[in-house]
Amino acid sequence: MYACKARRQFVAHRAAKILGENQTDIVVMCDPHGKLTGVITKTDVVRQIGRCGGPGCTMAAANVMTRAVILSRPGDLLHDAWSVMKQRGLKNIPAVNETSQPIGVLNARDALEVLLEEVEYEEVLLRDYVMSVGYH
Repeated sequence: MYACKARRQFVAHRAAKILGENQTDIVVMCDPHGKLTGVITKTDVVRQIGRCGGPGCTMAAANVMTRAVILSRPGDLLHDAWSVMKQRGLKNIPAVNETSQPIGVLNARDALEVLLEEVEYEEVLLRDYVMSVGYH
């Protein structure tokens, strides 16, 4: 699950609360028009806590978020998206439409599950072909 948060009124401690309470790994940040501008992950929050001094540390989410975001688009192949996620060590990447508006989040576990199902299906087809099952 994801929700596009407008970054102007959003502060980093609210992102930390969302990440901690909702078992969410990523908060997608958007401009007022709904266009993706960045993401906040647990790593971003921990990094900020390390820089922060004192209990009153509050900061705008725009100062904490990762701006250089790896994205997935509807036409991208799942295998390609998974390869990038694996190479970069990412658990989630936002999926955006043609106008860079978020439409969801691709989770590594979900991607692997689908890719495994594809391999298992291909294995069944190959076994049936080799054994001439269903062929005359």
